[in-house]
Amino acid sequence: MNHVLSRWNLLSVDQAAKEILPCCGSRAWASSMVSSRPVQDVATLLATSDRIWRELSAANWLEAFRSHPRIGETRGPRGASVQSRHWSAQEQSHATESDDALRQALAEANREYEQRFHRLFIICAMGKSADEILANLRQRLNNDEATELQEAAEQQRQIAQIRLRKWLAE
Repeated sequence: MNHVLSRWNLLSVDQAAKEILPCCGSRAWASSMVSSRPVQDVATLLATSDRIWRELSAANWLEAFRSHPRIGETRGPRGASVQSRHWSAQEQSHATESDDALRQALAEANREYEQRFHRLFIICAMGKSADEILANLRQRLNNDEATELQEAAEQQRQIAQIRLRKWLAE
């Protein structure tokens, strides 16, 4: 069994929730993950995360979305954990290394998205260039509210999977 998972299985409920929360950002998700212990292996952890995520309410999804910085910005939201901010910086490294014109275009598209959907644009940015992220953002502006909420939730699910793997590798 993974040593991080073994240790996590033995933590108090509060400590276990606090430790896993940066992987997703939803307190309900973290609480449900803790309630699913003991988790014996990585595959079970990842499958459990997916199951719990899909069962959460839209309000829980929105809480998770709020734990992220805007695409192209380096500082995370107030209250985000150090670990979450660190992971976000890694995941967005291509977006933050873009030229001024591209950063400006991302900022403008972010504002347009936030005006249209009243939330941050969420994308699993790992390995994506700033151009790819901007194209995806612009395409998703054409979605209706329900479709876009589902797309954002799927992107957050992917982010949680990546972060769980990072957490387990520590």
